[in-house]
Amino acid sequence: MAWTKRHPLIDKLDLQPHPEGGYYRQIFSSSHQVRSHSHGGPRPAVTHIYFLLLEGQVSRFHRVLHDEIWNHYEGAPLRLFQIQQQHLKEERLGGEGDDYASVVPAGYFQAAESAGEYSLVGCSVAPGFDFADFSFIDEPSLSAWIEVAHPEMTRFL
Repeated sequence: MAWTKRHPLIDKLDLQPHPEGGYYRQIFSSSHQVRSHSHGGPRPAVTHIYFLLLEGQVSRFHRVLHDEIWNHYEGAPLRLFQIQQQHLKEERLGGEGDDYASVVPAGYFQAAESAGEYSLVGCSVAPGFDFADFSFIDEPSLSAWIEVAHPEMTRFL
């Protein structure tokens, strides 16, 4: 059943809407600066957020220029998808027999959804996250590949 009222974790954790979908709050940004291997600019050594997806919400396909580690905290398992060179991979985090963490390598496109009423996860990025290092799919050929090869995934575009 999709949530029709405000989920209590939104207030408890002081979460805000995320541009990719769901809700988030950054809870840590390292005071130590490092240089990004992708563009040479300074970034915090690591950042960490709480990220909440409610039933029916999706985290749209996006990529980050640095490695991202996902950890499941509570709620239903999370379905995490990754695309690299026209290869789609799905993982489940947090269910019985599933892992509780997954790494999305730098530059891979990723998307997610809850397998139930909600999934609360944490995401760590190193070097630290900056919206300047974040992008949605902007390659027409990749969008077309998803539409043809995986039409069920177009809701994540």
